Amino acid sequence: MPQPVGTLRHQVTGDVYAEVQTFYAHQMRRVDALDIEGFADTFTDDGEVVHAGGHRQQGREEMIAGMKANLPRYQGIAVRHWFGHILIEVDQADADLLRVSYYTLVTQTDREGSVSFQPTFTVDDVLVRVDGRLLTRSRVIHRDEPAAS
Repeated sequence: MPQPVGTLRHQVTGDVYAEVQTFYAHQMRRVDALDIEGFADTFTDDGEVVHAGGHRQQGREEMIAGMKANLPRYQGIAVRHWFGHILIEVDQADADLLRVSYYTLVTQTDREGSVSFQPTFTVDDVLVRVDGRLLTRSRVIHRDEPAAS
């Protein structure tokens, strides 16, 4: 089923846009470096991820366990997460709560330099500022599918 594309109701400032871009740059460098604990630290303690197949992980400890179980599939490859077309909406009642929607592409490069592309996804995040630091409260990952004709 095709996923709805988010639209902006209110324009964000350049500072907020840069803050979110920088947050994702740091978050994804951690996951791409297989720094599992560092990646989990970019989520709130009770943070939640709902994967495209419906599998749900709640809390940092569950995320860490799930990622450690998947480490063997990343042997001998370099993984890179690429985000684009980021839409950010600041909650009108709480400036420290951001709803973010973006497209993601994941590449995998093997030892010979061959690159493969993984399916594309649309991701919906809720980010919160805690003590001045952005963290992911929730992430819902939707696998992209062609629109019905």
